[in-house]
Amino acid sequence: MTGQRSRWIPWVFVGGMLLVLAVNGGLILAAIRTSSGVAISRPYERGRGYDRVLAAAARQDALGWSAEVAVEGAALLVGLHDRDGQPVAATLTGLLQRPAERDAVPLDWLPLGPGRWSAPLAGIRRGQWEARLTLAAPDGARFEAQRRILLP
Repeated sequence: MTGQRSRWIPWVFVGGMLLVLAVNGGLILAAIRTSSGVAISRPYERGRGYDRVLAAAARQDALGWSAEVAVEGAALLVGLHDRDGQPVAATLTGLLQRPAERDAVPLDWLPLGPGRWSAPLAGIRRGQWEARLTLAAPDGARFEAQRRILLP
């Protein structure tokens, strides 16, 4: 009688393993059909061009410029200074972009004086944004800055 009772025990292990395989297969299918995990297009090609990114960063560091970005009231303020603390004459273009979204909001820059600009933030949603700024000097030198800001 005990021999007949114990015949089903190996089948329990087989059934358990089949259940594990079925669940893992379902998870694999769900992983394949959802997001690929790639955050940028053509990541291999971009990785191969990383030397150019490093060279551009070295050129920017050699300029010795620093950008200060602040939110005051309903405006975004930007200041650009050289390594001696003197304002740098340049033209500014920039936009705001959510860190996790593709939506970008262009900004209208108003010069406040040498090396200082302001952009109104009226109508822009609250929350965390990334200010992507490009400053170009008359001699062709370019400075790019990205700063996270929080709009209350």
